[in-house]
Amino acid sequence: MKTRLLLFQLGAQYGLDEQAARQLQRLAGLTEQPRNLSAQLLRGTALLAAGLAGLALVMWVAANWSELGRAGRFALLQTLLLGSALGAALWPKARQALAFLCLLSLGGLLAFFGQTYQTGADPWQLFALWAALGLPLCFGARSDLLWAPWAAITTTAIALWTQTHLGGRWSALPAGEYEELLVHALAFGALSLMLLLLGPLCRRQTGAGLLTMRLAMGLATTFVSAVALSGLFHAEVMPHYWLGLIMGLVAVALVARSAGGFDLAQLSMLALGLNSLLVVGFAHWLSPGNGSLGNDPLRLLLVGAVAALLLAGSVSGLLRIARRHASAQETSR
Repeated sequence: MKTRLLLFQLGAQYGLDEQAARQLQRLAGLTEQPRNLSAQLLRGTALLAAGLAGLALVMWVAANWSELGRAGRFALLQTLLLGSALGAALWPKARQALAFLCLLSLGGLLAFFGQTYQTGADPWQLFALWAALGLPLCFGARSDLLWAPWAAITTTAIALWTQTHLGGRWSALPAGEYEELLVHALAFGALSLMLLLLGPLCRRQTGAGLLTMRLAMGLATTFVSAVALSGLFHAEVMPHYWLGLIMGLVAVALVARSAGGFDLAQLSMLALGLNSLLVVGFAHWLSPGNGSLGNDPLRLLLVGAVAALLLAGSVSGLLRIARRHASAQETSR
């Protein structure tokens, strides 16, 4: 994607016509078949086959669930877990697919254990245990196929932990705002550690790719933005809003300035979250006391104009940053 942006920039800079632009794309190899296409198709087919096989087994277990006793159910789930783990260790070609099946089996076994024995554990503890026990699988497989669901599991555990420590909700309320701010700050810190683990600094150790980082960034941005926006649903702006706004600005600065970790998709997610916070914050400032903007068309029009300006400025800034990174990469070559 960065190569295409650079080619478009060169075409506009030197005024290339359509034929010259196509020739430039051919020289860059954009019109050729992707490298290792056959190997990638074979790998994707193997992963799809493993997923379908695991789904078929789950469906078979569900269809015969009433005929199996408690010991039989545990034996079947444990056999699936141990068999997939052993296969992933001994069969390198199918390691990623079998490790993915093992991760799913681990979650199913933990869920069945919690439902059978009623241990009294909170849901976030089961997800946290699932994420912790799944880490060796992720480090062993070194694939987005494992790290992407692990990021979703970890984010779910953080969200459920927040909900548990806030009395069954995750949003901010004026009562006990500083205690709640501490809980949300710890949750934001845990999300930041997850992004750091999956980011470019630890990529050599984890093997996590761009797909995992995009998913993790999208989940983290959604969670932080939702909590920050909940701080505006009151007469006075709560500290959660400012905390979310500051974290968004810091994240944008880090991603925009990172040479090895720059990704336009992640930066776009962060820009969307920031735009949402700024537009809703501006609307809150225009309507003190939680008044409705629907009764004042002029204010509503003003909010729309500010939203359009922020969107235009964000797109323009994102394109400039992407072109700068593409030019820097081309120069370094």
